[in-house]
Amino acid sequence: CQGNESIESPLISSTIPVNIEVLSKLHGLHLLNSDLCFFHVHIYISFIHSFIHSKGQTWKDLFQEFYTDMGRYIDHYSTLKTAWDSLKGYLEKKCPRMITSLKEGVKEEELDAIEAQIGCKLPNDYRCSFRIHNGQKLVVPGLMGSMALSNHYRSEDLLDIETAAGGFQQRKGMRQCLPLTFCFHTGLSQYMALESVEGRVRGEIFYQCPDQLAQDPSAIDMFITGSSFTDWFTSYVHNVVTEEYPIIRDQIFRYIHDKECVATTGDIKVSVSTSFLPELSSIHPPHYFFTYRIRIEMAKDALPENTCQLDTRYWKITNANGNVEEVRGPGVVGEFPVMSPGKVHEYASCTTFSTTSEYMEGHYTFHRLKNKEELFNVTIPRFHMVCPPFRKSAVRMHGSVSISGTTSSDNSSDTDGFDADEHGFMSVGDPDPTDRCPRHI
Repeated sequence: CQGNESIESPLISSTIPVNIEVLSKLHGLHLLNSDLCFFHVHIYISFIHSFIHSKGQTWKDLFQEFYTDMGRYIDHYSTLKTAWDSLKGYLEKKCPRMITSLKEGVKEEELDAIEAQIGCKLPNDYRCSFRIHNGQKLVVPGLMGSMALSNHYRSEDLLDIETAAGGFQQRKGMRQCLPLTFCFHTGLSQYMALESVEGRVRGEIFYQCPDQLAQDPSAIDMFITGSSFTDWFTSYVHNVVTEEYPIIRDQIFRYIHDKECVATTGDIKVSVSTSFLPELSSIHPPHYFFTYRIRIEMAKDALPENTCQLDTRYWKITNANGNVEEVRGPGVVGEFPVMSPGKVHEYASCTTFSTTSEYMEGHYTFHRLKNKEELFNVTIPRFHMVCPPFRKSAVRMHGSVSISGTTSSDNSSDTDGFDADEHGFMSVGDPDPTDRCPRHI
C-alpha cells in the first residue's frame, strides 16, 4: 500500500485519492505493513466523512480514538474487515435477505464481560470479527451454509457472542470449547478450542464426533475445519464469493466443485460437486459420509432429433486401499430424465465408505427417443472425496494425540436412491448419526 491509491468509500459517493507516503510523513509514521496501512486508510476515510459533516475532529483525534479502540487487532482487522465486506457485497447481489440477519458489532467491554463470564480468554481474531459483526440472528437459512438430502437438512447460523457464551462447554471431553455455529434441525455446532486441553490446540475449529465404540462418553473425536478463526472464516468466505459454494433458493450450499471435474460426450455435459457431512460420519467406527450433486445438461444448439432419455447408471468406486466396487442400477434417484436441447437436470445423492478417501467414475446409458434401439454411454467424470483432517480423542490415544488420515476398512456404497429435488430442498427429519445410507448394488 504505497504511493497514490484510490479508495472507493462506502461513506461518501466519490472516490478518495489517498497518498499513503504523504500521510505517513505528515504524522511521522512509517507504514511498514499492510495492516497499519489499512488502519490509516480507514481513519482517513472517516476523517473526510467527519470533515464533510463538520464534526470538527482532526486526523490526530480520529487516529487516537480508533487506535485506542481497535489497536489490539492491528494484525487481524484488515483481513477480517475485507472478508466481511466481500461476503456482504456478494450476498447483497445473490441473497440479500441473509444480510438482514447480521448483527452490529459489539464493544470491547462486552467482550471483556464474556471472558469474565466463561473464565477464558477469547482469541484476538475472534474478538476482532465480533467487533465488526456480532454473528447473526437465529434464522434459517444460516450464514455458514446449508446441506440437504431426502431425510436430512442442515443449516448453520453464526452465533452471536452472548448465545455462544451460553453454550460454552465445561464437560469432560469438551472442556473450554465455545460454539461458533448452530443448526436448529440437527443440533450440530462447530466449536473453537479456547485452551490447549484434552488433546486440542487453542484456536482450532472442529465438529465434535463422539467415539461410538468407546464406553467413556468423554471420548470425543474431532473433524478439524480450521486452524484458527481467521483461517476458518476467510476460507469459507473465499468459497462463497468465488462461487465454489452455489447459491440455491437464497441459501449457501456447501458443495465444492472441481472445475476440472467435467466430462462432455457429444451434446451432453456432466459435472459433479461434493460435500462431506460430519454429522452423519464417525471416526470410530470408520464411516465417512459424502453427498454429491450431479448436473447433466444438453447443449442448446444440439439437434432436436438428439433428444434422449437416461436408462441406467454405472459406477466404479475405488477406495484408498485400491479396492474397486462396481455398481449398476436403473435411472438416477428413481428418475429417468429426458434430455433435450438446452435441458438441465440436477440431482443429489450420497455415498458412504470406510477409508478416508475414495473416487468415483462411471457412465449413464441413454437411448434416443426417435430410435429406442440407439443406445449410447455418457461419461461421468472421476471425482474425489476426501475426509477432512481429524483428531482422535485423547481418551482413545491415552494422552498422545495425532491428526490421522488412514483407516483400513473397505466398505463403500452408492446410494442413488437418496433423492433431492432440483432446488436442494428436502423433507426434514431428525437424523441419527449412526444411520447408514442404503446400499444399492
